[in-house]
Amino acid sequence: MTHFPPVPSYYAASANPAPQRPSLRGSCEADVCVVGAGYTGLSTALFLAEAGFRVVVLEAATVAWGASGRNGGQIVNSFSRDLDTIERQTTADHLKLLAGMAFEGGQIIRERVRHYDINCDLKDGGIFAALNPRQQKHLESQQALWRRFGHDQMELLDRDGIRTRVGTDRYVGGAIDHSGGHIHPLNLALGEAAALESLGGVIHEHSEVTEIRHGQPAIVQTANGEVSARFVVLAGNAYLGGLVPELGAKSMPCGSQIIATEPLDEALARSLLPHDDCVEDCNYLLDYFRLSGDRRLIYGGGVVYGARDPANIERLIRPNMLKTFPELAHVKVDYGWTGNFLLTLSRLPQMGRLHDNVFYSQGCSGHGVTFTHVAGKALALAIQGQADRFDAFASLPHYPFPGGRVFRVPFTAIGAWYYAMRDRFGV
Repeated sequence: MTHFPPVPSYYAASANPAPQRPSLRGSCEADVCVVGAGYTGLSTALFLAEAGFRVVVLEAATVAWGASGRNGGQIVNSFSRDLDTIERQTTADHLKLLAGMAFEGGQIIRERVRHYDINCDLKDGGIFAALNPRQQKHLESQQALWRRFGHDQMELLDRDGIRTRVGTDRYVGGAIDHSGGHIHPLNLALGEAAALESLGGVIHEHSEVTEIRHGQPAIVQTANGEVSARFVVLAGNAYLGGLVPELGAKSMPCGSQIIATEPLDEALARSLLPHDDCVEDCNYLLDYFRLSGDRRLIYGGGVVYGARDPANIERLIRPNMLKTFPELAHVKVDYGWTGNFLLTLSRLPQMGRLHDNVFYSQGCSGHGVTFTHVAGKALALAIQGQADRFDAFASLPHYPFPGGRVFRVPFTAIGAWYYAMRDRFGV
């Protein structure tokens, strides 16, 4: 059995109370068995439970132990590759569906928070920060693109405008997406898990799936039990491991690092982010930051290809934080942690079927907070026989990484180095 150690994150330390959920022992039946209790699995399961399905979720560790409980907590619209890229790769009908879903994730999250009274420090306002004129031009194009597809919530900011919202001189401009925002990601997941259970859904933690026997019904096996289900949803993303090798060949786990400072006094916190927005810059290897509910600065960035855990996270991230906010030089960092997201070669999400009744969704490529909630709705509707949303995602091409599993890390790192050099020199 895989060992899943506690995550030394600020989120884990400030998590809302949650029950211990027993591991699966013996046999049970369900309409749907979901593998993975992160956002994709919980979102799918919750939509299905609301529709009256009997749902069992199997989680190898604990709810949101992976990326869903460790990420930057930012509600960012669209996908890691934007709609102009998608427009070149799918049909007009599918593009229309995908464009609508590109801005739906935040709406689903807000509706969940409201309907189920989830305490997760939800705040509005997401800023894209430009470090050079080329990036500002990109934001102007992005605003025009989003408007073309009916999203008019993005407002451009010049140098003075962004300075009123982010207390640094690093940025030449930016944009604010008023429908963006941020949350305590682990508490959102814990709230969704509790919502699922309130509707009769069952979650088994410490229940790593060891085998799936295809058929009707499918049998999902763990070390100490099995679930017989009409449908199976694979929602493990970067933590699916080697359970389904054909999915692993099309994706690569990558690590991102985050630190959280000690709580800042109110005046200092307000000087950094006067409107309590979240921020991400426009670099290829981007930085992102925001304030927590108790006024810590949460600052993340960097990518470790192949998902190795760095030895000293603070040493990696703190210098970037101080480039942005040098006045934090004497502020203590209380937490540092890493988590894996799943990268695809196209940086577009992957959704599909392995068999008639086995569905999967993976490869958020850094946009997981919103995409996973959209994916949950698409998967749930497909299981109910309404597959138009699912088919739109499934129409996107899935490419294997060059060099296969052995060489995908160095090849991707070389490409990332190239784009990082472009970022550095503003070209």
